[in-house]
Parts: sequence; structure tokens; C-alpha cells
Amino acid sequence: MTYCVGLKLDRGLVFMSDTRTNAGVDNISVFRKMFLWEREGERSITLMTAGNLATTQAVVSLLNERAKPAEERGAPSILEAPSMFQVAKLVGETLREVIAEQTGRVGPQADGPFSATLILGGQVRGGEPRLFLVYPEGNFVEASLDTPFFQIGETKYGKPILVRAYDPSMSFEEAVKLLMLSFDSTVKANLSVGLPLDLHLYTAESFRTGMIRRIERDDAFYEMISSGWGEALRAAFDRLPAYSLD
Repeated sequence: MTYCVGLKLDRGLVFMSDTRTNAGVDNISVFRKMFLWEREGERSITLMTAGNLATTQAVVSLLNERAKPAEERGAPSILEAPSMFQVAKLVGETLREVIAEQTGRVGPQADGPFSATLILGGQVRGGEPRLFLVYPEGNFVEASLDTPFFQIGETKYGKPILVRAYDPSMSFEEAVKLLMLSFDSTVKANLSVGLPLDLHLYTAESFRTGMIRRIERDDAFYEMISSGWGEALRAAFDRLPAYSLD
């Protein structure tokens, strides 16, 4: 299983993903699920993946192949698409192409064994930062004021804190703390999601890869947030009025 979140803020985009993959309790591995491309000064693109590992690796490999110079490839490149909308179209088409090749069928494959879902975000010069959720069928939706973040993978445990505490004007530091709480809730509830976590902060109008960090299992701040949140929840619970059985 997987857990990835993309947040859209006034100051840019925040991406966080776990790295655990498993095919049963005795076959757990660490694989990167966040991938980045850039042409500094012109565009920055981040992709996070959930679903069948072979499918997602094939999608990323194709996108990398097609990011080579024009004379070395035979398909459009996400590094040349004129807008993030066009980047999303290319990524969706690539995902649909990979699934069709693996299954031998063309058409919706959302529930198939080769299914995958992606979060795509970034900025191309001339447009604003944009965030998309790409479905296995290749279609996609864009984040908005009403839906300012996307989750993929094991989403249910980490969503309540995002819904309650998200604010588009929050700082990157506040956003990272919020995402750590969301991931901590998910990790504690589902063994198929685990550390280390990958983090990328994209600053609007920078047109370059921002701060990248890997949060390891022994990260002191993550441990402090995890234990502090548990204590804060217990204290808040104790302060609530008692239920009367009379």
C-alpha cells in the first residue's frame, strides 16, 4: 500500500510520500514514489505514484525516456509541453498506454491488477502552480479552492486532520507539520504504510526544484510530533465533558 499527499498553498505546492511497498507481511520493500523533473527557470514538475509497482515504474521510465533531446525520442515530452494542463494530458496518456500494454486491452482499467493513480503538480512559466489527480483511465481532475489537496493510496486515516487544519495561507513549516500528523495517523493505523517519507517543497514562481528531504525513522522532529500529538489528543479528550448515564 501507499500514502501520498499533494497540498496547494498560496506560496506554492507541498508533496509528501511514503516509501513502503509490500506483497504480504513477509515481503516488504522500500521504493521511491516521488519523482521530479525541471528546466530551471522554466518549469518544475513533481509526480507521486500509487498502485501496481510495475505500472508506475514503467510510466516513470517512459516519461524519462521522452524527456531526452528530441532526436533521441519519438514522443512528446513533459519538459516541452506548453502548460501544466498539457503535462497532465501527457502523463495521463502515458499511464493509459502502459496499462493497455500490460493488459492487452484498451479502456477503463481502474479496478484491474495493473491499476495506478498519480498526483502531478508543478508550474510552467506563463501559468500558475497547478495540482492534478490522474486516474488509471488517463483522465484527471485539478485541485481547486474547494478541493485544495489530493491523497492517493491509503487515504482514510490521514484525511481528518487535513480537512480540519488545512489553511491555504499556512507556511511551508506549518504544512510539513500538518502532513507529518496525517502520515503518523496513517502509519499507526496501517502497517502497509511506513517511513522513510519523501518531502518536496515547491515555491511558486521559482521554476526550479525546491527543498527535498527524506524523513527517516529516527527523525527527531517526526518523533516529537508523533508523541506530542498523542499526548495532546489524550489531554483534549480528558478536557471534554463526561457523558452522563443518568
